[in-house]
Amino acid sequence: MSEVELVRDEQGGVTVMVDGQPQSHVDVDDPEGLAFEYVQHLAAAIDALTEGTITITHVGGAGLTLARWVEHTRPGSPQIVLEPDAALTEIVRRELPLPRRHRIRVRPVDGRSGVAALRDASADVVVVDAFAGGQVPSELTTREFFGEVARVLTAQGVLLVNAPDEPGLKHVGRVLAGIREVLPEVTLVATTEVLKGRRFGNTILVGSRRPVDTDEIARQVRRWPFPSGVLGARELTRRFSGSRSLTDADPAPSPVAPELGAWRLR
Repeated sequence: MSEVELVRDEQGGVTVMVDGQPQSHVDVDDPEGLAFEYVQHLAAAIDALTEGTITITHVGGAGLTLARWVEHTRPGSPQIVLEPDAALTEIVRRELPLPRRHRIRVRPVDGRSGVAALRDASADVVVVDAFAGGQVPSELTTREFFGEVARVLTAQGVLLVNAPDEPGLKHVGRVLAGIREVLPEVTLVATTEVLKGRRFGNTILVGSRRPVDTDEIARQVRRWPFPSGVLGARELTRRFSGSRSLTDADPAPSPVAPELGAWRLR
């Protein structure tokens, strides 16, 4: 079982620590107060690419931060959260209660089997933001998995993947290659420091069948405090032209994050 710790701060927020790694930051009273930079990027991409109530599946739950944000900004949106750690979910529900009349349903299953059980064309958005032992599980980074996600997405649907990596972004390049094989319109969002290779950090990878409005994503990203950049399909082709997709026969988990500092707070 994972070791779960809730660390409260002076601003009223709570960081959900799992096995010593920060997994979520939750402010029950202010669901729009997103503290982690990559969660801000996920929110920016959702705002840029979708409108109104959405049907969304989250692969990975932890503190349910993004699910709370979706419920607050798009009330009544049907949400499925695939979170295998039932004990973690129980702690979060008890100590950080969800809003009343929400439509967030947490299923105690892993991402791979949970996605396989979903209906075709049942989600407007699928968010992959899952960690085990400080890494993204390798089975959630392969071309075959992204093929299953593509099956679950509607024709206009969007995949968002949190892909952490070391400077150089070699792992990100391979994950991106797998996404591109099934959802050819791709975009990457990250802080300027990560894009310039100055530190370990998170990238958000966007995949879709339809063209992605990178200008609108960039506009939404500028609403948040961290200096960040957005790379479109053409620039990604130049930067990762030699990257080979990960497969079930050739998987790889994400690099392990440094002790702390991989995620920054406002």
